Amino acid sequence: MTTASSPHGFDAANPLSTLASSFGQAADVYERGRPSYPAEAVEWLLPLGARHVVDLGAGTGKLTRVLLPRVEQVTAVEPSEGMRATLERAVPDAASLAGSAESMPLDDSSVDAVFVAQAWHWVDPRAAVPEVARVLRPGGTLALLWNIRDETVPWLAELSQVMHSPAERDMSSDAPAVGEPFAPIERRDFPWVHELGRDELLAMIASRSYVITLSEDDRAQVLRDVGQLLDTHPDTRGAETIRLPYVTRASRTLLPG
Repeated sequence: MTTASSPHGFDAANPLSTLASSFGQAADVYERGRPSYPAEAVEWLLPLGARHVVDLGAGTGKLTRVLLPRVEQVTAVEPSEGMRATLERAVPDAASLAGSAESMPLDDSSVDAVFVAQAWHWVDPRAAVPEVARVLRPGGTLALLWNIRDETVPWLAELSQVMHSPAERDMSSDAPAVGEPFAPIERRDFPWVHELGRDELLAMIASRSYVITLSEDDRAQVLRDVGQLLDTHPDTRGAETIRLPYVTRASRTLLPG
């Protein structure tokens, strides 16, 4: 919601809400620019014998596509109408439902795992944890994962300075808050490299919630600054394919049964 004091839609009183709701405005650039998730991380998170899993906060279906070949049924739950529309075009074999971590249109004890990629930091765990526990079968898994750029790489450290707000950096690095009734969290990191072109990288930048909620002029300036970095840094200058190292941070916890 736009207020008189926030002409570009940013609600200073509730910045997380503004950032979380911003993605539907940029579903197309999100689909073009955001990376997938490594199969090794998904397989480590996926419980043995799982048949029906939920991709919660599915966005445009980046994780949905990795899950589909590995289980009988994937249900994508996503609050943004724009994101769901893109997901339904890109991943027609997955069921798509409107819903959120705090309210899923699913039966009690109906799924084997709930996956949340790049989204748990947006939820209210006081409401989301009991809701996830409600839909999981006893012994089911809550699986959380984040793609985090490897900022030990010098040009990526410079990129983050150009494109990131400190708040977003903090959100991506926080330990996930879950708690009872779930078991203690297990965590594992999976390093990998995403290869993409310049236009895809710029789409990834444009899809960041912090960038989406900037004014048009400020957003254009961020993209110009990123372009200048790509044109001048020795690791990216003149490259047709850019190698972007990530660490996928995967966390899993079981619902006792």
